[in-house]
Amino acid sequence: MVVRDAHTGALVRYGRAPHPDGTEVDPAGWADALDAAIAAAGGLAGIDALSVAAQQHGMVALDDSGAVVRPALLWNDTRSAPQAEALVAELGGGAAWAKAVGSVPVASFTITKLRWMAEHEPDHADRTAAVALPHDWLTWRLLRSTSIDDLVTDRGDASGTGYWSAAAGTYRTDLLAQALGHQASLPVVLGPAAVAGSVDGLLVGPGTGDNAGAALGLGAAPGDLVLSIGTSGVACAVAEQPSEDATGTVAGFADATGHFLPLVATLNAARVLDAVASLLRVSHEELSALALSAPAGADGVVLLPYLEGERTPNLPSATGSLRGLRLASMSAAHIARAAVEGLLCGLADAVDAIVAQGHPVSRILLIGGGARSEAVRQIAPTILGLPVTVPAPSEYVADGAARQAAWVLSGAPSPPAWEVAGSVVYDGDPQPAVRERYAEERERYVAQ
Repeated sequence: MVVRDAHTGALVRYGRAPHPDGTEVDPAGWADALDAAIAAAGGLAGIDALSVAAQQHGMVALDDSGAVVRPALLWNDTRSAPQAEALVAELGGGAAWAKAVGSVPVASFTITKLRWMAEHEPDHADRTAAVALPHDWLTWRLLRSTSIDDLVTDRGDASGTGYWSAAAGTYRTDLLAQALGHQASLPVVLGPAAVAGSVDGLLVGPGTGDNAGAALGLGAAPGDLVLSIGTSGVACAVAEQPSEDATGTVAGFADATGHFLPLVATLNAARVLDAVASLLRVSHEELSALALSAPAGADGVVLLPYLEGERTPNLPSATGSLRGLRLASMSAAHIARAAVEGLLCGLADAVDAIVAQGHPVSRILLIGGGARSEAVRQIAPTILGLPVTVPAPSEYVADGAARQAAWVLSGAPSPPAWEVAGSVVYDGDPQPAVRERYAEERERYVAQ
């Protein structure tokens, strides 16, 4: 939790607490973590407004009394990959889905998890009277409601469900029923600065998903692209027009300001660096130094970092591969370099896909835990072909929630103009051969 001055954005205080790990979580664990983070931040005294930003896509199934039906399935739970394929086919393919809701469902989308529950846990599906997302549920809990009729959400998070269209601004309840087997109550989609309610004199904003929250916290505007290297890898651009990618590579999401947020996500990001550092038995700082000591292209060594399956390309059962090793390149430095380049090449493919949808990029903002690696910072512009701006480390998702709360409090037509200080710009000569070699191995893998 971050507490910021509503006018300047200056950090007043903050608190943090761990939430449960995994791909299937009891939402009560989020509530406990939120309470602990609020306490660590000094409580809610002196706060006039608040909002919640949380991970996108998660399925929180509630019964008619508001009780949680089963542990929430999170975005990174890939068990519903077969159901995603079936749903896409049932509507007539990717083009039909892109036209309907702006995105083609993959296993991360809420709608696929509902179909999985309907097929594998029909009793739970039958009990489900309402479906919420993680931030919806936490906002609802903060407002101390027990009625599922009081659930609210925002455009950004709703656009990741697979049954709400960012372009049309409406739910496709027919698609929800097709997945779940019956209709269910859904959160009311509020405007970007609407008041969700109040508690103890505090205004509560609509909240949003993590990616839209980070973009808002960074003050990203049309032409900006946010590249986040966290648990997942995310490339998302603030755009003035919605997306409709029939291939499903680019998800046509909305942002938290009234614009759109075309987004490409990968399952493998910062944990690739974690895994390779563990393999080589070095720290992250040592891994970075090793990578920078090897030549661009790692003398032909390529890591396809599909260590947990992959979402882009959509290969939920994929495994990683390390190719091109020779005696001369069988070194820790070459493997470290290949890990950083493989991670960045996957994200560069994501950037290209967004640009191909007609969303020009004039600035790249690099954030997330992986952005703390000096090797990632220095190598990124050579892979992406553009300078990269690295803002000072911050909890940008939480910053976005705080900025939204300040916006709700002000009642102004646009969010407050908070400065993001401490940014450093990295540049370097483009290395197209690195991406070409990566593409060769990617296509070889996909063709298998």
